[in-house]
Amino acid sequence: MAFTADIRTRDTSVFQRIERAVDAYISKRALRASYRQTVHELKALSDHDLNDLGIARQDIPAVARKSVGL
Repeated sequence: MAFTADIRTRDTSVFQRIERAVDAYISKRALRASYRQTVHELKALSDHDLNDLGIARQDIPAVARKSVGL
């Protein structure tokens, strides 16, 4: 029976993990900013315009989340 040792070095340093965490945070912040902007713009529309788009006023947060991928 042969024995092999699988020694793997971690290819991610602490700095790379921190960089990934910061990138994820920045991406999430950008998504939230896009969500807030979308909600703001939809709320500025009249009920008639929202109706033309097929959006009920109470559905604005859900539509905004879906549009930005949250």
